[in-house]
Amino acid sequence: MSTISNTQNATVESNIRPEYDDEIQKIADYVLSYSIDDDSPNSAEAWDTARYCLMDTLGCGLLALRFPECTKHLGPECREQITPHGARVPGTSHRLDPIKAAFDIGCMVRWLDYNDTWLAAEWGHPSDNLGGILAVADYISQQNIRQNKAPLLMRDVLEAMIMAHEIQGVLALENSFNRVGLDHVFLVKLASTAVVAKLYKLPRERIMAAISQAIVDGQALRTYRHAPNAGSRKSWAAGDATSRAVRLVDITRRGEMGIPSALTAPQWGFYDVLFSHTNKDLALKPEEERRFTFQREFGSYVMENILFKISFPAEFHAQTACEAAVILHPHVKDNIDDIEKIVLTTHDSAIRIISKEGALDNPADRDHCLQYMVAVPLLTGDLMAENYEDDYHEQHLSIDELRSKMVVVEDAQYSADYHDPNKRSIANAIQVFFKDGSHTEKVAVEYPIGHKRRRKEGIPVLKAKFRASLATRFIDSRCADIFALCDDQSRLEQTPVNEFMDLFVAN
Repeated sequence: MSTISNTQNATVESNIRPEYDDEIQKIADYVLSYSIDDDSPNSAEAWDTARYCLMDTLGCGLLALRFPECTKHLGPECREQITPHGARVPGTSHRLDPIKAAFDIGCMVRWLDYNDTWLAAEWGHPSDNLGGILAVADYISQQNIRQNKAPLLMRDVLEAMIMAHEIQGVLALENSFNRVGLDHVFLVKLASTAVVAKLYKLPRERIMAAISQAIVDGQALRTYRHAPNAGSRKSWAAGDATSRAVRLVDITRRGEMGIPSALTAPQWGFYDVLFSHTNKDLALKPEEERRFTFQREFGSYVMENILFKISFPAEFHAQTACEAAVILHPHVKDNIDDIEKIVLTTHDSAIRIISKEGALDNPADRDHCLQYMVAVPLLTGDLMAENYEDDYHEQHLSIDELRSKMVVVEDAQYSADYHDPNKRSIANAIQVFFKDGSHTEKVAVEYPIGHKRRRKEGIPVLKAKFRASLATRFIDSRCADIFALCDDQSRLEQTPVNEFMDLFVAN
């Protein structure tokens, strides 16, 4: 913002409204103008991967419906409320206003920590945006039908997913929000706002206004993701963010003005309040260097390279550790009591986020504990969502005994490869040492099965995971219908959103 001088040589802020910040314009122009071209090999991969992501994300949500701690959050705010032609929540009979439907879908998707992941300077789960995307797409489609207009197609949903993944993921590449104490769901709110505004066909100025509202809205702290405060809020925080995006777009649709310099306003803007002075390294930099860094232009890179959690409902930095533990299970299961120590070799991000000692107070605490997520498959040969529950933990005290024998060390090369854009590995290794001096081999796994480098191996497993998820909610014939539709790219893209959502209404 420019300044002017008064007669006493003091400076006051100019009251001339500026243009929207460049970063806001960049996001708005991307969702309005970028074309995911079918003729490009890379874009074809993005469309295919978006379909797999849709399958996997919905499957994760359906699995979460088995857990009362999740389902207690679902449904209308007023229990007697009826919303004719409201947005549907998959796997349930709920019809809700799109704001609450976005929360419910987002809550289901994230509850088990089993949906996709993006790892960079900032971590996150771009499929969290499906809450807002699917709720609004279903709502718009039903409203259009009532007005004798064409509904949206699932191709519109897939396009919105690709764009939301790209906004969240590209901003995460070199901008660490966790370093200043902010939670990554800020990026969910930002990405959902942009693509939901696009679904509503808002003009450029209105899209920028909505994005600016998301930026000044106040952002979540990471407190609930870390010891000693780790808890269940981390399971619904993204649902809250994507729902809030829908609300802010609705406000903007009604004519609410934007805040053009939401990022850059001196003292009052996002950069000065939340992204700079709380970070000593950033505070020492010139003002222009405190802004978001863009490693690449927006396209479809993030969807093409997204990481799927296929084998284990576990925080992603532990996926390869869990796989290594499963490999070691046959070699240790009969002599657990003879173990002297277990060395876990990992990367710096895993140590910062999920390495924990001491008591674990709840399921959300356990599914973010590297040692716990390794102990269970070492003992049982597998890791499932039920293994985090209180009753399971209370019946298997040997898990904590095994945790007490673990030593976590960093491998500098693992950490470097984690940040290398040409690798983006998530490596872990485990070696078990016994009291008699013998030991197992050191089992190292560099890339999890959900990584792009293992995509050919992973997709059949992803499909099997989706089939199993469908079977928890629907009869066999419905499962077959849903899977057949989702497994056909062309047919899925041309399916009206409302017809797709009809398939997911509870039996």
